Amino acid sequence: MDPKIFTAESAMGLFDPDARRVNKRNASLVTAFPLLAIPWLVYNIFAVINLLGGGDPNSAFNAMTAVQFTIPMPSPGAHWPVSIGDVVLFGALICLFFELLKSTQSDSVAIINHSLSMVLFIICLVEFLLLRPFATSTFFLLTMMTLMDVLAGFIVTAISARKDIDFGGH
Repeated sequence: MDPKIFTAESAMGLFDPDARRVNKRNASLVTAFPLLAIPWLVYNIFAVINLLGGGDPNSAFNAMTAVQFTIPMPSPGAHWPVSIGDVVLFGALICLFFELLKSTQSDSVAIINHSLSMVLFIICLVEFLLLRPFATSTFFLLTMMTLMDVLAGFIVTAISARKDIDFGGH
């Protein structure tokens, strides 16, 4: 069957409540996943690869801060040096934006997301404090982004729950 052709059989899936439940469950799993785990995973991969490759705890720091490319700027003679750490932080900022959008939900999936974000923050904090490859400014900022995600999630959920209670009383 060609997936581009809309048939009566394919339309039945649109009205099947069980199919919608499965799709909603899959969407809930995606929503519960903390997006800031992606830049955390990228940083961890670079740290482990560089640690195993060089054996030097400073190699992860050097890999994150080494200039990968430069971008010429409009001002005469100016070039913007870009490192892997800069790219990881840029990706983390994008993930933080979407996490803040997700924090406006107040369902049970949002609570799971906030809990997983808290676990991610604790892992980041432990790595930052105890492991040399993670004692960098890049990882510190990534850790603070996970903290902002946790705080925003719990604060927004508490405020929206309070508004729900206020509307229920009137």
